[in-house]
Amino acid sequence: MKINEFQQALGQVDLDKVQTLKDLVAAHKQIIIIGNGGSNSIASHISQDYTKQLGKRSFSFSDPSRLTCYINDYGMEVAYQQFLKEFADKDSLVILISSSGNSENIVNCAKYCIDSEIKMITLSGFSETNKLKKLTEESCLHFWVDSSDYGIVECLHQVILHTVV
Repeated sequence: MKINEFQQALGQVDLDKVQTLKDLVAAHKQIIIIGNGGSNSIASHISQDYTKQLGKRSFSFSDPSRLTCYINDYGMEVAYQQFLKEFADKDSLVILISSSGNSENIVNCAKYCIDSEIKMITLSGFSETNKLKKLTEESCLHFWVDSSDYGIVECLHQVILHTVV
């Protein structure tokens, strides 16, 4: 039953990491949150909550006109990275969400943040050896959800990000 799997995954969330998440969000004025599909919806929702409830300048890349423009002009694999080039700086905190951890556009954003020395938090699920987890678990705060179910991974990512507000 999915609720049992969700409870098990929730029980594996490292509370010390949650406190670090809270500290990082508190320490930054600007927070950019990026994800694909359902993760983009989570990014949009959380960015609104961080602005409304925490007074942070927080936004996601969810404007359809800009998104389709960037995909058309730069390509899907680097559209989000281009957005970061234009809007993130060393004082920003970037939160990257990929349920599978293998979305090339999100992995490219992580590489850009590493190369540009921009603080980031990453969230993934599915395989413990996914690209995003392997790339970022040593260089930033990473939350990995031990599930291959999109619903469980996405819901738990949202719960984790909501712990801040």
